[in-house]
Amino acid sequence: MSSSTADGGPTAEGEATGRGATDRPARAGNSFLGDVWVNFMRWNLKAVRNPFVLVVSLVQPIIFLVLFTEVFGNVAAGAIRRGGLQIGYETYLVPAIAIQVSLAAAATSGVGLVNDIENGMFEKVLVTPMNRAAVFIGKTSAELLRIVVQIGIILGLGVLLGAEIGTGLVGALGVMAVGVLFSLWFISLSNTLAVITKDQESTIIGANLLQFPLLFVSSAFLPLESLPGWIQTVAQFNPITYGVDAARAIILDQDVMTVVEVTRFDGLMNTLVPAVVVLVVLDLVLGSIAVYMLTRATSASVK
Repeated sequence: MSSSTADGGPTAEGEATGRGATDRPARAGNSFLGDVWVNFMRWNLKAVRNPFVLVVSLVQPIIFLVLFTEVFGNVAAGAIRRGGLQIGYETYLVPAIAIQVSLAAAATSGVGLVNDIENGMFEKVLVTPMNRAAVFIGKTSAELLRIVVQIGIILGLGVLLGAEIGTGLVGALGVMAVGVLFSLWFISLSNTLAVITKDQESTIIGANLLQFPLLFVSSAFLPLESLPGWIQTVAQFNPITYGVDAARAIILDQDVMTVVEVTRFDGLMNTLVPAVVVLVVLDLVLGSIAVYMLTRATSASVK
């Protein structure tokens, strides 16, 4: 409360207090959510202005979907039936391609960050009062929106090719949710590579070096029972196995997990629960590393 003189006028102390209240500069920067929103919009605008990245991350999975169903459909169908699933190869493959879309889109995340580093935009972001975690969350949210749209396209194309989504629209939304959960760890890894290498080619090579081998040593394209023993062993530690099995369980509405034996729940939950646990742990660990790397980045370190 400001003091006053006997005649009712403010004292010097009161005037100083009043001036301090009115002249005090506003807090620099936005709120945390404001910082997230600014970065979310910026990366969406970048994606719209450069649709080439969107097309590239979607074309390859579409090619895999069409070619694998046409070339390997008859051969793979026998292996699928021997694995106890009475479904067509299109239905078996669509969840794997949905996860591949997530993987391909996540791999381009670090490339976008490298572009920011090369053109000086990332350095400008570092000297702003924006929260570093909010910068990463806003960027990641924009990429997750893109992944959801792309998975929707793949599911629609899969249905046109003859795939069946036994759980309908709810199942399709569930596959999108799994794709988002799965992509977070690879987005984090891709951005960490970008901050470490500060080089577009190195980031792309590092992401692709993991992407394709991991796809083929998982349950993505064939049941594990029909693959060599060493691949079955590697698949137990392969995140793609858990992402694909979770998406496939949702589409088929049944337990399809082959690397972890869980019987505590009913039906598809015996696949979904362990898969989600594994993916959440991966997301938290690699997401924390990515935020840590961004937090430690300085203007000098990205020049």
